[in-house]
Amino acid sequence: MIDVTDEEWKKKLTPEQYSVLREKATEAPFTGKLLENHDGGDYKCAACGQVVFKSGTKFESGSGWPSFYDPANTDAVKLVEDNSYGVSRTEVVCANCGSHLGHLFHDAYDQPTGDRFCINSAALDFQKED
Repeated sequence: MIDVTDEEWKKKLTPEQYSVLREKATEAPFTGKLLENHDGGDYKCAACGQVVFKSGTKFESGSGWPSFYDPANTDAVKLVEDNSYGVSRTEVVCANCGSHLGHLFHDAYDQPTGDRFCINSAALDFQKED
């Protein structure tokens, strides 16, 4: 895992990205820049640039956040128990830098894995396929 100080993160990230990625905030639903993105390509962690999701696994969940049914690979993300706000959930973090990406829910019954990785747009950068 990469080692970056809070001051370095604050210089590298926008205030919204810092809030989401480093302070575990959640962007408002239906406001993210990548929610309606339908281009082919890679979704990268906005903090460190690691590919965390691929466009082929993105789907419309109606939740208000970009949703994916599978990470880019088994080493791309780390799943962490999250009991904040009195709710038991699974947090999704970048395995490379530990940044908060969103949460995992097991309610995507119409998707191949049944999983919905509900991810903040502010946590992602998109690289379109050539």
